[in-house]
Amino acid sequence: MMYQPVEWLHDRLRILDQTRLPIEEKYIETADYLEVADAIKTLKVRGAPAIGVAGGYGIALAAMASRASSVGAFRMEVTKAIQIIISTRPTARNLFWAADRMASLLAREESIDGLSRLLVKEAVDIHRQEEDNSQRLSEVGVDLVSDGATVLTHCNTGPLATTGSGTALGIIIHASRQGKKITVLVDETRPLLQGARLTTWELQKAGVAFTLITDSMAGYCMARGEVNAVIVGADRIAANGDTANKIGTY
Repeated sequence: MMYQPVEWLHDRLRILDQTRLPIEEKYIETADYLEVADAIKTLKVRGAPAIGVAGGYGIALAAMASRASSVGAFRMEVTKAIQIIISTRPTARNLFWAADRMASLLAREESIDGLSRLLVKEAVDIHRQEEDNSQRLSEVGVDLVSDGATVLTHCNTGPLATTGSGTALGIIIHASRQGKKITVLVDETRPLLQGARLTTWELQKAGVAFTLITDSMAGYCMARGEVNAVIVGADRIAANGDTANKIGTY
């Protein structure tokens, strides 16, 4: 990747401000977990996997910054930070998943330094797991995309949203890198225009041909037989296979 939406710099976090895209590629560097929480809340970081990763690092930063004199006080400080982090985006399940993993470590019989090191390591592991998961998904899903296909997608599911290769958009980008000649129809995705602002930016970076369309054109293009495949993300997947995704997804 030529860009990292969330990057750990060992003592601070570097965040690509997605609210400034596509006009400006601006990064924020911070060692303050409250600034990380604000970045999640204000959509500087967005996409469930990326939010989970950023939340994990925010909790790690809170642990590193603690000046608690006892393990009990340290646990209270970090627990408070966790509560602040998970209050930022209550619909992003990855955030709760990451926070639960971090919180579970606080029960360990360790010193303050030991717990802090464990929390940092866990945040890094969460990030690596997301990267591995999206890479594997892209490799498995690429077989669903035929050479010469026109693919429709909605919202944003690329590296910006996942910190890895992407999920739905990762499949599309991976297909292009395999040499498949594909064209992508990108819904603008109202009201925040994640498709128009972010997905198009990522496809340009990856050198993948695309056409930006209004949300209301998706059904028209499908009705005319101009779409060979639709690949979108899923905010929720039920045990029976039912899915729910961003508003505007058919």
